Amino acid sequence: MEMANPLRNKIGVIVDSFGVGVREGLLKAKDVGAEGVQIYAVSGEMDPALLDAAARRELRDRIDGLGLEISALCGDLGGHGFQDAAANPAKIEKSKRILDLAVELGTTIVTTHIGIVPDDRNGAVYAAMQSACDDLGRYAKSMNAYFAIETGPEPAAHLKRFLDTLGTNGVSVNFDPANMVMVTGDDPVQGVITLKDYIVHTHVKDGKRLRVVDPRQVYGFLGYEQMSHERIAEMASEGPDFAELPLGEGAVDFDAYFKALQSIGYEGYLTIEREVGDRPEQDIRKAVEFIKRYR
Repeated sequence: MEMANPLRNKIGVIVDSFGVGVREGLLKAKDVGAEGVQIYAVSGEMDPALLDAAARRELRDRIDGLGLEISALCGDLGGHGFQDAAANPAKIEKSKRILDLAVELGTTIVTTHIGIVPDDRNGAVYAAMQSACDDLGRYAKSMNAYFAIETGPEPAAHLKRFLDTLGTNGVSVNFDPANMVMVTGDDPVQGVITLKDYIVHTHVKDGKRLRVVDPRQVYGFLGYEQMSHERIAEMASEGPDFAELPLGEGAVDFDAYFKALQSIGYEGYLTIEREVGDRPEQDIRKAVEFIKRYR
């Protein structure tokens, strides 16, 4: 652990990782030493359609009262992401409402999976994803916000080529190093350098790939299979293709990864995500301590 300069990034926690609901999760995030929180805002108590103005004010006051910030909202709508042109109008509308909620709650970032970016740049799936992301990027930019695609389903270089086609709108990156090592075998350190112009939020998660896996078996693909967030977590817990592990026990080289983030001038959150295991609070507390050793 040799850092030229100590980390100055704030530490976040995905509230949903505690598995106890938002209100109790906020208390636990504060208790484990986090400075910020990321919250899923797709369904249930955080569905934008169910949160009226009073509920939004109450939630923001509660977060402020705990001395926490929202690092980002998660707007992952599951299914095939934005690969299906027929399903995209409803998903785009829902994503815009999540962006609205994010800004109202004091953050400018919504993270999501968009589906695997296909190799065929002339195909219908690529066009559907490009159109949806362009629409959402423009909407986000109009609010000085970011629609951040999570890394993992494809190599960083391929994702960058897709992002470059969208121009300078609000489409950005939520960088998750564990997704890369677990699924594509891509190098997170080089990935940070490749995607340096787009990274606005990061996850701190660890894991390892146990054998070569077809990303479609993890993230699904239109006409192949549809995957859910719950199914991905189940695969990360039970194998046999890959395993999510406590920080420091997997294949992510955090010394090099944190140095890479420093080298590109990244100043955003390092947000802990723990999707597996039966002791999430203990694992997250240790993860906070792990990151603090770099300060």
